[in-house]
Amino acid sequence: MSELVGIDTGGTFTDFILYKNGLFVSYKIPSTPHAPEQAIVAGLKHLNIELEQAHFVHGTTVATNALLEGKGAKTAFVTNQGLKDLLHIGRQSRSQLYSLCPQRDRQLVAPALCFELEGRLQADGSQLAPITDQQLQALKNKLDAEGV
Repeated sequence: MSELVGIDTGGTFTDFILYKNGLFVSYKIPSTPHAPEQAIVAGLKHLNIELEQAHFVHGTTVATNALLEGKGAKTAFVTNQGLKDLLHIGRQSRSQLYSLCPQRDRQLVAPALCFELEGRLQADGSQLAPITDQQLQALKNKLDAEGV
């Protein structure tokens, strides 16, 4: 059986989880923000992973943290048609549940930078409605105009 490797590149640590021969092995190494690939390569060497036989899943909290902290580039939210307000919909779990004038949390992305595309997938992953080249070009033009 091939090896399964999960990697999470964070701002402080890079975490690994290896599944091989029915066993899980975890490993943590300090991240190298200036060159994230260095921590990844070091972790893979430490775990002695056979690269040709491995399947990888990689995620990162670096981009998520930059968004939450308000750092980094101007950001847009692109989603399916009908979901543009997803980031701005109020939820029941709020810090001032009974306040008549609650203070809203800082918005991750301004409403003017939320865009929709018509593409849709079915539950089995097959395409229900494609995203067209014209839609992508129009989105690119909007993003360029907003400086995203």
